[in-house]
Amino acid sequence: MQATITESPFGALADGREATLYTLTNANGMVAKISNLGGVIAELHVPDRDGVLADVCHGFDNVAAYMGESNYFGALIGRYGNRIANGRFTLDGETFQLDLNDGANHLHGGAEGFHRKLWDAETFNTPKSVGLILSYVSPDGDQGYPGNAEITVIYELRDNNELRIAFHAVADKATPMNLTNHAYFNLAGKGDILGHELTIFGDAYTPVGSGLIPVGAPAAVEGTPFDFRTPHTIGERIGQKDEQLGYGSGYDHNFVLNKSAEKALEVAARVVDRASGRVLEVLSQEPGIQFYSGNFLDDSISGKGRIYGYRSGFCLEPQHFPDSPNRADFPSAILRPNEEYSTVMAYRFSTV
Repeated sequence: MQATITESPFGALADGREATLYTLTNANGMVAKISNLGGVIAELHVPDRDGVLADVCHGFDNVAAYMGESNYFGALIGRYGNRIANGRFTLDGETFQLDLNDGANHLHGGAEGFHRKLWDAETFNTPKSVGLILSYVSPDGDQGYPGNAEITVIYELRDNNELRIAFHAVADKATPMNLTNHAYFNLAGKGDILGHELTIFGDAYTPVGSGLIPVGAPAAVEGTPFDFRTPHTIGERIGQKDEQLGYGSGYDHNFVLNKSAEKALEVAARVVDRASGRVLEVLSQEPGIQFYSGNFLDDSISGKGRIYGYRSGFCLEPQHFPDSPNRADFPSAILRPNEEYSTVMAYRFSTV
């Protein structure tokens, strides 16, 4: 079959603007449904070992749900993925105060971050893919961030069952920039994710305090419940008595990836669901990846005919480290004028 992309209405925002849902289908029949509202991946239908499709992504079927308590399901995150302590940082001698939307901290770009913006969209086709180009101009002062920033995000569904996401940004003032996608996956399409086998290609992680802000230097995963250098099920050690697991109510931590070279696009993590045979590989150019085990899902949210229960989905978010604007010892996440921010990630599916 030939890859296709179609459009359908997705609902109206409070100001009357209409959002669109784009359905991308590749030559194998894999389907990605993506909206220009927040760049959300609303659905992702992936074959199992017998070729049977299931929707492996948490999401909703209309705009109204995404504008409510959405847990960032499937959304583009920016300007800064993850947390910034006290929502405050100093850059070139000036202190900036960001929106506080996670207790005392700033999380995922603020309450009105990129996940709630209506992006301009255009579609494209190549011989081996279909795609969607989203663009948005974030104004100076947006959620407290300095500078006007022009953002472009390209979703491309390839015929090898890979959904590739390329991020690009430029700004007219120095500003933190750390873009990612916040998809929640369940490779079985139902139940919890505790039996999924996870590998993370990182020798260290960044321990956190009670507010989930990194404290101290990165720590070795060896000898801890955070050692996923070889496959372990997500649930195998999640209930162990461990201070770090206690702070996160499970896994909600940044892992320091082993990189063959800076900016190399490599497999950062691999997840296998033995029952269905589905395999997800997350590829990234970033120095870190946040692993979150769905600890705060609690049956209170439903969508697409499902109830999103406790640990029913996991996230693997490529990123710079949390609170990097306040940590000179972490890789810098500052984008300066006359520089270009560019990073690529991908969700690649196969079977075993």
